[in-house]
Amino acid sequence: MANNPAQDVAQARSDGKVHLLLAASGSVATIKIPNIIRGLSRHPNLSIRLVLTSSAAHFLQGQADEQPSLADIRSYPNVDAIYTDESEWVQPWTRGAPILHIELRKSLTLVLIAPLSANTLAKMVHGITDSLLSSTILAWDTDGFVDGKKKKILVATAMNTAMFRNPITQRNLKLLNELMGGADGWVEELQTISKGLACGDVGQGAMATWETIVAAIEDKLGLAAKDSGDDE
Repeated sequence: MANNPAQDVAQARSDGKVHLLLAASGSVATIKIPNIIRGLSRHPNLSIRLVLTSSAAHFLQGQADEQPSLADIRSYPNVDAIYTDESEWVQPWTRGAPILHIELRKSLTLVLIAPLSANTLAKMVHGITDSLLSSTILAWDTDGFVDGKKKKILVATAMNTAMFRNPITQRNLKLLNELMGGADGWVEELQTISKGLACGDVGQGAMATWETIVAAIEDKLGLAAKDSGDDE
């Protein structure tokens, strides 16, 4: 990682690539992040920057084949940087210096949060900013007024069935989709599916498949047709 992540992001704006922020919050579905990155590897003009909350980082420490370390993921195609909460202030800030969560907002074409946990969902809809990810979300230019272009945040929710069914979570999902979503909104939810969960419970709350998520990213970024790999 560069000595100054914010400066690195600012400089990358002129590299001619399509920029994706792939973020994960604290759900076991974080282990699907490697699949998502590999699924996007056929697009050479795509730059991926990965943001992990402190909880999400615990799921990717090299403890199993499906849970490679962050060092391993850093070597995957298209991955240009990995950020955690500690990346925000690696150097003492001085006036005029770039700020990472602001530079991420300015530089990115699309944000995909997969998984969006119940906890980070609650922070998102109530404007709580206690992490690099939540600060980036709240700093998003929701209507294009600041940056001159309206951009999307895609979220793939994931949580235990009981957490999903909890009336508080249902209220937060309603806020997400009615206040932030819709035709004029800046957030789009890839809804949960019903299946057997890693915890042993069975029901609604599992994250959309990584294939569905990859397809949604390609659609939003216009990558599928452009970089399909068809030579005929």
